[in-house]
Amino acid sequence: MKNKRFETDVIHHGYSSEEHKGSLAPPLFQTSTFTFESAEQGEARFAGTADGYIYSRLGNPTVRVLEERIAVLEKGEKGLAFGSGMAAVSSVLFALTKSGDHILCSQGVYGCTFGLLQMMEEKFGISHDFIQMTSKEEVLDSIRPETACIYIETPINPTMRLVDLKMIAEAGKEKGIPVIVDNTFCSPYLQNPLEFGCDIVVHSATKYICGHGDVIAGLAVGKKEVMDKVASTTLKDIGGIISPFDAWLLLRGLKTLPVRMDRHCENAGKLAAYLKEHELVEEVFYPGDEQSPDFQIATKQMRKPGGLISFTIKGTKQKSQQFMNGLKLIKIAVSLGDAETLIQHPATMTHAVVPEKSRLEMGIPDNLLRLSVGLESWEDLRDDLEMAFTRINT
Repeated sequence: MKNKRFETDVIHHGYSSEEHKGSLAPPLFQTSTFTFESAEQGEARFAGTADGYIYSRLGNPTVRVLEERIAVLEKGEKGLAFGSGMAAVSSVLFALTKSGDHILCSQGVYGCTFGLLQMMEEKFGISHDFIQMTSKEEVLDSIRPETACIYIETPINPTMRLVDLKMIAEAGKEKGIPVIVDNTFCSPYLQNPLEFGCDIVVHSATKYICGHGDVIAGLAVGKKEVMDKVASTTLKDIGGIISPFDAWLLLRGLKTLPVRMDRHCENAGKLAAYLKEHELVEEVFYPGDEQSPDFQIATKQMRKPGGLISFTIKGTKQKSQQFMNGLKLIKIAVSLGDAETLIQHPATMTHAVVPEKSRLEMGIPDNLLRLSVGLESWEDLRDDLEMAFTRINT
């Protein structure tokens, strides 16, 4: 089927009911291995001279539908599915680096990505640097002869700062270095880094792509040549694969992604405006804020500002935790992109692994909170926040 508009592809691409006895939903191939019609056929499949499935770690029909669908949604050539977002990140980074290489990173990444980079340096001598990436010159000056790739988040977790995708892609191309973008906070509905010249997109599909808080999974999309390398090395041999059932659940979740993202964004915009005017809020970090230093970047590369808000409470870590404890409707939990609104304290939760000095350099103080705005009535969410503010102000 020729690629159609996003809202159609997210439901139909990569699957034909006619090929599966009329089943409207893609069947779940819950099998570990596949039989061969003959020994010669098995030999040919292992040699790569014949099409067909061998073993679900190497490929599965349900997983394949998901991989083909995410590829077209991210406007790439090939997608791969993984058992978690970190499996996707680690598989891509390991596939593109070797001992002695260097990774250039945005100033601020997810805490577990930070931990992975530390491990890669300690165990394999693969170093990394964090920079602001506010100008092309800064990026070019920070690239070393041994730099193997550029890794960025945008929006950055949890500061919500943005990185100019086109500018980074141009710098990478000048030096012949691939650019990897964690697109989790946007989903392919709000942002497509490959369209701006970046090379690989990764997702924690646990978040918006799933949308229901019941799957752990990761995805990666890029050019076929690069993704074939990832598939035949780190995905296959380290084995961070997705289960067929989880792939099936992601396909179900994907169907409502545009509808859900519209509501996430609508609610977040209203709550960001409310928080910005509150006397107990020090600062709000939200890409849709016209006074944000990154607002122009947001309008250039994001279709909507997204469903995440970070903000600082006036006061200490203890005051921030007291505020969180006063919430009833909004749940204290890490993750994001669920139907439920979630709040977390990055300094002691998602970024607890980051040393204090590095954490503060990333812009993550003790009074910063991250709010993943859900699908509830925004007025009820506002009332819950107001109740918690009232409790810390008495």
